[in-house]
Amino acid sequence: MQICRTISKLFISPEYVFKSVPVVGLKSFAPQPVKDDIEYPSRTRLKVVMKVPQMPNNVAPYKTQKRLRLMRGPELFHNTLLHKQFGIIATCGGRLKHNNFEMIRMLVLRNITYNKAFVIWRVPAPWQPITKKSQGVRMGAGKGSIDHYVTPVKSGQVIIEVGGNIEYFEVRRGLINIAKRLPFDAKVVSQELMEKMAEDKKKMVEENLNPWNWKYIIQNNMLGCHKWISKYDRRWFNEYL
Repeated sequence: MQICRTISKLFISPEYVFKSVPVVGLKSFAPQPVKDDIEYPSRTRLKVVMKVPQMPNNVAPYKTQKRLRLMRGPELFHNTLLHKQFGIIATCGGRLKHNNFEMIRMLVLRNITYNKAFVIWRVPAPWQPITKKSQGVRMGAGKGSIDHYVTPVKSGQVIIEVGGNIEYFEVRRGLINIAKRLPFDAKVVSQELMEKMAEDKKKMVEENLNPWNWKYIIQNNMLGCHKWISKYDRRWFNEYL
């Protein structure tokens, strides 16, 4: 009888419920801020890149040297985020093949919602020809035929850029999954993180107490280092390969 009276009180008197039964696990989150000042590009999805660059009918496909300098050193132009939100940057030099472009496009399609976000390419389509001789063919007899095309990437270059009415935690896991699958070391960044990285680098140079840094050693030819260092060490002071 006592049990029935207690149950009737729970259903009849709402004040009794709030006073006697504690609310466990109730959380209140602030609403997501709405970003009205975002400039969306004309195309919000990643474009399918061509596997082979399109040439005019009267132009034969050209062959080039290895040109490894296209992957060395820092990127001086495409090293900032245009929309000041999120992206993936390369931390070392490398080459992107057509299958890498397709991998990025498919993973973006699965992990990022295009209804409120946009993704743009910051690297050109594959354009540099890579030649290769058939297996078992002797050396010599001219340069081999074109096997595939690649896009050379330098350190600090932005690969893709993500923006829209989204937060960093919504795209972070998907971008990390893409960065791990690239053929070179890459990093997921936001605008705040890139500003912090630049500030830390500048602070490290200003507060460095060790006078024997690479710049001082190379400029003064200490221990005759000019005999064995490369021209790239003289240019970037052992910061980039």
